[in-house]
Amino acid sequence: MYTQERTAMANLVVGGPVAVNSYDNAIVAALVENRPVMLVHAFNGGYLRPAELAASSHDKGVKLATALDPATKDAQGHLWHITPGGFFGQRPLYFIESAAGPVAPPPAGTAGADAGRGDDGTPKPQRRRITVHQDAPQSTADTLQVGLPAKVADKWRGKNGATEDTQLWVVTVTPWGGITFVPITHPDAILGFKDHAVAKDSEARLTYNWGGDFTGTVINTFYPRLPNEWDVPYHHVFT
Repeated sequence: MYTQERTAMANLVVGGPVAVNSYDNAIVAALVENRPVMLVHAFNGGYLRPAELAASSHDKGVKLATALDPATKDAQGHLWHITPGGFFGQRPLYFIESAAGPVAPPPAGTAGADAGRGDDGTPKPQRRRITVHQDAPQSTADTLQVGLPAKVADKWRGKNGATEDTQLWVVTVTPWGGITFVPITHPDAILGFKDHAVAKDSEARLTYNWGGDFTGTVINTFYPRLPNEWDVPYHHVFT
C-alpha cells in the first residue's frame, strides 16, 4: 500500500547544501512563503535596513542598524522579502526586496499598467531591490544600491542586457540556522560590511569570502526573524 508522507522540514534544502533546521520557521517563511522578515545579524543582533526609506530613493545603500526607531518601523524599513527570481542551473535564485517604499502600480487601463501577476490577477506593487555593482567587490565599487531595476545607476544593471542579473542572489542555509547571501555575478563574494566591521550603522557591501565562522566579521550570516518574533532572541537590541 502506498502511503504519502509529508516531507520533514528538516530535510528541506533551499539554495544550499545544508538542510533547514526544523525549528526555524522564519527561514522557510522567507524563502518559500515570501513573508516579510527581519534580517538580523548573528554577531551583534543588528538588522539590515535601507539607508533611505523613501520610495523615491534609488541610489542609496544598506546599513546595519542596532535600534528599531519608530520611523523605520512605521515605514517597514526593517522588513525584507526574499523573492524567488528563477534558477541558476538547479540552484534557486532570489531578490532581496525592501518592504519600505513600495511603488504602487498604475491603475488598470492606463498607460504602463501591469496586466497583473499572481492568482488574483491584481497588479503587485514594485519593491526596491538590493543591487550589486558590476565591478564589485573592488574597493571603489563594492557598495550596494536599493532601487527599482530601471532607476538604479547604469553600473548597477546587468552586464548582458538583463537588468536582473546584478540583483539575483544564491541564498545558502548555514548549519547554525542562518542564511548567507552570495550574488551570482560575483560568486567569490558574500554580503558583508565595510572594513569587515559589524557595528552600528556599518555600510553593507560585497566582501571577498575568505572563510571563517558565523561569529566572525568576514562571514556575515543573518537569521531571518518574522515580525512577531522581534523580541526573540534579540530583544536587548531594541531596548
